[in-house]
Amino acid sequence: MTVYDLFLAPFADFGFMRRALVACLCLGLGSGPIGVFLMLRRMSLMGDAMSHAVLPGAAIGYLVAGSLSLTAMGLGGLIAGLSVALLSGAVSRMTVLREDASFASFYLASLALGVLIVSLRGSNIDLLHVLFGTILAIDAPALYQIGAITSLTLVILAAIYRPLVAECFDPGFLRAVGGRGPVYHVLFLLLVVLNLVASFQALGTLMAVGLMMLPAAVAQLWSRSLPVMMLIATASAAAAGYLGLIASYHLELASGPTIIMTAALFYAFSILFAPSGIARRFFPRPHLKG
Repeated sequence: MTVYDLFLAPFADFGFMRRALVACLCLGLGSGPIGVFLMLRRMSLMGDAMSHAVLPGAAIGYLVAGSLSLTAMGLGGLIAGLSVALLSGAVSRMTVLREDASFASFYLASLALGVLIVSLRGSNIDLLHVLFGTILAIDAPALYQIGAITSLTLVILAAIYRPLVAECFDPGFLRAVGGRGPVYHVLFLLLVVLNLVASFQALGTLMAVGLMMLPAAVAQLWSRSLPVMMLIATASAAAAGYLGLIASYHLELASGPTIIMTAALFYAFSILFAPSGIARRFFPRPHLKG
């Protein structure tokens, strides 16, 4: 098998592989930076909770459309995800529950409700598509939607980058200079939900957060500079998508889980060999002697 057959032929020969690759690249561009900010804000597990919160809205969109319409399911998932995010914040402010506890409660209820709704009208195959995604079935309209979400994410991130960074590291300073921290927090939650909706269409609700958090963890192990972390997260997410598709094609594996496992392998390698990894602790560089 030549290098062309191994790395390029699947995309040259099959349109569905090209569409899946473009979807992965778009998801990497949008989800990578969002995952870095989630990790800096210590909201990694909340991102996972919100990915499950998308499910009831997607299930209702599925029932309304009568089929696996990605547009209807995406719109329903967006509404459900934002609703859970806002309700969780409201509950944490009006009760003794902290935000992570309210997120966990809502996401468990949302996951159960979504599975129940899909089970009422759909088959086991439909349920598997909703939970695990159908990245090889991405069509042109779904690809346009993913591309639009990625473009909107990058534009909004560029517009709110500085106050968002301040809100992450020193919210007290942002309040002191009259910054509208809650506004940026809500905008950031909107971007999280939008990217989870885009990832949901390709990877399903159970793994939608995978291309968001694993590349962010890889980036944090390799760098301490925020712009560099965002670049590393984007590059590792795109590379995981490309190599995962190649592996799934040649080994005849499910594409979505293979992509996430590829990102997990990047993470495992980084744990061992990154500047902040284990190897550096056990085998430190010798100090220079004068």
